[in-house]
Amino acid sequence: MKDKPIKLLLVEDTKSLSLVYQGYLAKENYAVTEAINGQQALDSINQDYPDIMLLDINLPDISGIDILKQCQAEQWPIATIVITSDGSVDMAVETMRLGAADFISKPFDANRLIVTIKNVIEKQKLNRIVKMYQENYARDKFHSFIGQSLKMQAVYRIIESAAPSKASVFITGESGTGKELCAEALHLESTRKEQAFIPLNCAAIPKELMESEIFGHIKGAFTGAQKEREGAASLANHGTLFLDEICEMDMELQSKLLRFLQTSTYQKVGSSKIEQCDIRFVCATNRDPMEEVKAGRFREDLYYRLHVIPIELPSLRERDDDVIHIARHFLVSYNKEEKKSFKSFSFEAERILLQYNWPGNIRQLLNVIRNVVVLNTGKIITPEMLPPPLDNILATAITDEHSSSDETEKTSVQPQVQNTQNGLRDYQIIPLWKVEQKVINEAIDACNGNIPQAAAQLEVSPSTIYRKKQSWDEKLE
Repeated sequence: MKDKPIKLLLVEDTKSLSLVYQGYLAKENYAVTEAINGQQALDSINQDYPDIMLLDINLPDISGIDILKQCQAEQWPIATIVITSDGSVDMAVETMRLGAADFISKPFDANRLIVTIKNVIEKQKLNRIVKMYQENYARDKFHSFIGQSLKMQAVYRIIESAAPSKASVFITGESGTGKELCAEALHLESTRKEQAFIPLNCAAIPKELMESEIFGHIKGAFTGAQKEREGAASLANHGTLFLDEICEMDMELQSKLLRFLQTSTYQKVGSSKIEQCDIRFVCATNRDPMEEVKAGRFREDLYYRLHVIPIELPSLRERDDDVIHIARHFLVSYNKEEKKSFKSFSFEAERILLQYNWPGNIRQLLNVIRNVVVLNTGKIITPEMLPPPLDNILATAITDEHSSSDETEKTSVQPQVQNTQNGLRDYQIIPLWKVEQKVINEAIDACNGNIPQAAAQLEVSPSTIYRKKQSWDEKLE
């Protein structure tokens, strides 16, 4: 089956040239529409958006530059190739700034025109793929999660895939990585989202009361049970029950939980009545559950009953630049709560946040941000405002920079002498950051200003480029 022809609008006021260009394109799979002035071009666009527009700049009524500006203002999904006899660099820069996909100087042959159009079509396809990736995969937020690292993208997709099922989910991860947020996201993505989400921390409740917390009790079941009480099982009926720190549960209660899982029935403490329920089980632990099984502290049969869909949450140090996104988000939140005027972090402060290992993960990061906001004033958070142990990183960084500077001074003299002896006196050494800046800017230009696309080509995170650009701007100030 032949592909649908690509719609191409040719805007050229010289009839002879228009016929020549149409002849160039005759053998290609293009549906060409002709416009001899700017108004005809705009009428044609409003009637049916073309995929590609070949636009002459010098038109008798409306300048091609004005048409480009309108395309940009209206955000029309048209890839424009400018054709003009003015082949100056200034003209090329101006049209590319206004969103032109490419620029061809007259005169040109058939091969140049066809290759340019095909390249623009390939760029369009790539841009659509990048946009689809950004919209569907490269999310920087997901329910209460904040982060766009690849590891978190994988977590988001597992949650979306697992949520519609009733299968039990076992979440593992270090303390402070957001296991309860993960359980909430599972609930909100599921068909049970309109029902209750009941969290229960197995480590925070004395083992004597844990059974009552889960299953409830009747009046007089034990000393202090002055009235009947509904447990988490009853409250979570038709919803989701989240058992946090499941490995802290007493072995005797583990056997009752296993029966609960197998039969979907339970008895309140002190009652002989069997009650039925429909619950989605999600549990979590910051320990290695299999090691707990081997050590005899966690029932193997319960483990396999719960460990149907495993989700492992990455530590903050494994999440690339997510630490900066989270810090910026909560800076805004805490700033509002504490009625402060902080706007952002300095480049050096963000560098320290990235260098720190974060053993307490997101919980520790939030404590640090709140500490800074409460105890300081200003608009920019600087390294000196960061509390221990991050201040040690600042001191280490300063020491390292001095050591590096001293070493550079010691070693830079000899090469200069050597260069002079070898006749290389005029050789200029460019700072590494300027070389990096040149490479990144060239990649961005090659991708028509699309930073996520440039980042993909350079195999780095988009946030890395944004951060480096910020640091370059600060160097120039």
